[in-house]
Amino acid sequence: MALGVLIFFLLITLASIAGLPVDTRDSADWKPTDGGFRRIT
Repeated sequence: MALGVLIFFLLITLASIAGLPVDTRDSADWKPTDGGFRRIT
């Protein structure tokens, strides 16, 4: 069991180093709002 957990975290680390978990949400989390609403430009 411990070996499986170690392999899991090793695979996640390698994927992160390779740049696989890229955020594809187009920065929607940090765009400014106007009173809580986003302007469509």
